[in-house]
Amino acid sequence: MSETEGIGTKEKVGNLNPGSRSLNLTVKVVSKNPVREVVSRRDGSSHRVTEALVGDETGSILLTLWDDTIESVTDGDVVVVNNGYIRLFRGSMRLNIGRFGSLEASEEDIETVNTENNMSDKQYEQERRYSSYGRRPYQQNRGYGGRRNY
Repeated sequence: MSETEGIGTKEKVGNLNPGSRSLNLTVKVVSKNPVREVVSRRDGSSHRVTEALVGDETGSILLTLWDDTIESVTDGDVVVVNNGYIRLFRGSMRLNIGRFGSLEASEEDIETVNTENNMSDKQYEQERRYSSYGRRPYQQNRGYGGRRNY
């Protein structure tokens, strides 16, 4: 963890990188994308998800919002993200709140948001995820694996 990351310190959007964790940010909501329905791969349950472009004077990034948090922000709101983290989605950075983070309204005002420096527009190479069954990519280990004895 760097000196700028940690409890009580505020990070700036322009300083975020794919490994950023335990983030505390104050950002302004520029716009929200339409809400879409997705089905969980884990248990088959249905969820609502959208992304909001948020930022500060140093840059902007897409914030992923799930279910109940979608209605908690509207365009023009200034919000505080506590204990957020960065995750790569299709090679680009997304700011996430997760179950251990929170999102709350802020009294602070952000005049301008630097949308020219959109951190989600930059592409990063994602590391391949491997399962515990060896060095095969995760997707290849679904179902029965190994040799069959007929």
